[in-house]
Amino acid sequence: MSTAENRRKLRLAELRRFADDNNIPVQNIQLLNTALTHTSYANEHKNEVIHDNERLEFLGDAVLDLVVGEYLFLRFPNWPEGELTRAKASAVCKPACAECAAKFRIGDYMRLGKGEEMSGGRTRISILGDAFEAVIGAIYLDNDYEVAARFILGHMKKFLDRIDRGDYDRDYKSDLQELVQRHGDVDIRYEVVRDEGPDHDKTIWMELSINGKHMGRGVGKSKKEAAQLAAKEAIERLHGGETYPPTVKE
Repeated sequence: MSTAENRRKLRLAELRRFADDNNIPVQNIQLLNTALTHTSYANEHKNEVIHDNERLEFLGDAVLDLVVGEYLFLRFPNWPEGELTRAKASAVCKPACAECAAKFRIGDYMRLGKGEEMSGGRTRISILGDAFEAVIGAIYLDNDYEVAARFILGHMKKFLDRIDRGDYDRDYKSDLQELVQRHGDVDIRYEVVRDEGPDHDKTIWMELSINGKHMGRGVGKSKKEAAQLAAKEAIERLHGGETYPPTVKE
C-alpha cells in the first residue's frame, strides 16, 4: 500500500471516529473531511484536489442563524425584534461557536497548514468557530434541516439556557427606549446623583426619570454600568404595572 493510500485510510478512520463520537450521521464522508480542512492546509497542497471549509462555513453560518432564530422566535413569542436579535447574537457569536467546537475536540481533527499548526491554530477561536459552522453546513447538506437543527440545539444548549435565564449581554437602555417610544415621544433622563471613591475605583449612583417621574436607580463602577442597571429597574417597574407612559410631573 502506498504512503498516500495509507494516509487516506487513516484519515477516513479518524473521520468515522469523530462522527461516531458525536452522533453525526454520515452519508458522504468527504463533506465532513472538507468541513475539517482549513484554508492553510489547502494552500500548502495545491498539487492535490483539496477543498477548504470556507464555503461550508458560509452555509453553516446561515443554517445556524436560522435554527437559533427559529428557536428564539417560538420560545419567546412576546419579545420584540430588537431583543430577539441581541439574544441570537449572544448565542451564535464566534466565541460561543468555538466553545462548542472545543467541547467535542474539533481541533484535534482539523487539517491545518504547518504555519497554523505551529502557531496554535487548533485552539484558536476563529478557526474553531469557523469549523463548527462548517460542520453544521456539512451535516445540513449530508442529511437535512432537522438533523442539523438537533445537532445545533444540542451543542448550543448552554447558551440557549443562558438566554432563558436572562443571563446574557443585554442593552437595557435600548430596550427601554424601544419600549417607551411605542407611545410617542417620551423624555428619558439619566442623572448622576452621587459618586464616591478615587478616579480609578469610583462608585456611581444613577437615577432615571421618564417624563419627570423617577423610574429607576442603578449603582455601578462606571456611568455606563449604572445607567444600564437603572434602565433595567425601569423596565421591570413598567412591566410590573406602573402608569404607562408615566405622566408628566407638575
